[in-house]
Amino acid sequence: MIKVAVVGAGHWGPNLIGNFHNHGNSEVAWVVDQNESRLNVVRTRFPDIKVSSDLASVLDDPNVEAVVVATPTTTHYDITTAALRAGKHVLVEKPLADTVEKTIAMHELAQQVGKILMVGHVFVYNAAAQLAKQYITNQELGRVYYISMVRTNLGPIRVDVNAAFDLAAHDISLASYWLDAEPLSVAATGGAWINKGIEDAIFATIRYPNDILVNLHASWLNPVKTRDIRVVGDKRMLTFDDVNASEPLRIFDKHVDDEVAQVPFVDSIASFRMTVRDGDIKVPRVPTSQPLKVECDHFLDCIVSGAAPMSGGPEGISVVKTLVAMSRSMAEKGREVEIDA
Repeated sequence: MIKVAVVGAGHWGPNLIGNFHNHGNSEVAWVVDQNESRLNVVRTRFPDIKVSSDLASVLDDPNVEAVVVATPTTTHYDITTAALRAGKHVLVEKPLADTVEKTIAMHELAQQVGKILMVGHVFVYNAAAQLAKQYITNQELGRVYYISMVRTNLGPIRVDVNAAFDLAAHDISLASYWLDAEPLSVAATGGAWINKGIEDAIFATIRYPNDILVNLHASWLNPVKTRDIRVVGDKRMLTFDDVNASEPLRIFDKHVDDEVAQVPFVDSIASFRMTVRDGDIKVPRVPTSQPLKVECDHFLDCIVSGAAPMSGGPEGISVVKTLVAMSRSMAEKGREVEIDA
């Protein structure tokens, strides 16, 4: 039984509390928050959990083995480093921190103290996303040309980070997971309308190795909740929509035939269409699972086994490097910015 302290009982915190307070392999011993009304909600929903506004006293509890951080991004560094220095394993919500320097320092500290540092890149724990990775890795789509990713909704509007750090972090982590690669460069534009200097919508193109492009549209200022991801290969194409619970994944037997290069002259729409393969659509069966539960269980498994997490420090650093480069590109009117390896 691993005893956990959850720091942050706001928007996402209650979901983490519910998953870790399972009385099977873990239980939440403490919930920490500066907002007394949130602590009162925890007292009502989870009367057996102790609450506090004092993080230091909770970190001094020798029974607490792990700390889960669900606070604003700008606070991640201070809370996580304090927990690591107190000898606790840490799961911190995405993104890992708000600067590259902080993420590197957090990763190095975790290695020094011999504790697990994991980032909540929840989409890499989605069963449909993991199945999609199999299709990509096994080259069933052929050579991947590009990935299009749209993530929009109306709110919640953040005041600490822009829509890239809040929303695009999901897609960057997922694209890197699928491609087994780190981004090389990014060009982005964005608009800040609600709060000055904080982009509410971003449009970005990321270059990956092997001439793969990843195009992102992320916004919390949109009338429709959209989770639309499309992977285009030279043999097949794939769509992933986690909002569609019944059919999150589809494989399209569509591509441009090799014979197109042998057609000397296309003189009609009909002959042009003959060069395009428009086959069946396959809807794979995706095992029923709860990505957040899978993520939480993976964190606990890593604590027990000592194994490196799927979304650990290196993955968290890579995502933040891309986000920082994206913000820099937006500040420089869309100039393509290289991402340091």
